[in-house]
Amino acid sequence: MGFTHLHVHTDYSLLDGMSKVEDVVKKVKQAGMTACAITDHGSGAGLVSFFDACKEEGIKPILGCEFYEAPQSRFDRKADENGHRYFHLILLVKNETGYKNLCKLITRSNTEGFYYKPRIDRELLTQFHEGLVCLSACAAGRIQQDIIRGDINKAEEDLQWYRDLFKEDFYLEI
Repeated sequence: MGFTHLHVHTDYSLLDGMSKVEDVVKKVKQAGMTACAITDHGSGAGLVSFFDACKEEGIKPILGCEFYEAPQSRFDRKADENGHRYFHLILLVKNETGYKNLCKLITRSNTEGFYYKPRIDRELLTQFHEGLVCLSACAAGRIQQDIIRGDINKAEEDLQWYRDLFKEDFYLEI
């Protein structure tokens, strides 16, 4: 069984990633991998060049984004009771519908949800989840933050919300 990176940042993840898209694809090819995802923070700017570079090298491109999810509404311009302005959440494209929905989410996060970062919320996720795979993200994810705070009941509640929405296309990263 091969290994596939599903959480990769490029230089389009400002202040977080530094690898150029073409360099990521070359490294994936050199390592003998057959697929790779990019999940830049709040941006889809590298998706087309990543897709093209992967196709050129015979690598399966998995398009995605690591979103910033607002604690409540994307329109709220305040932190929650624990000081969170956003949580991380990864969405990966399964098909053409998923790509269109990913683009809509990226656009709306910047035009409607911007507060420190481009943010989405559960309303947008409910509206535009079709064709997407959801990963709970890193330690900055909502469920992980619940666990870090010791609020296991809230973690279970949030886990169930994502499972109900994404069904078999939700994966918990730990």
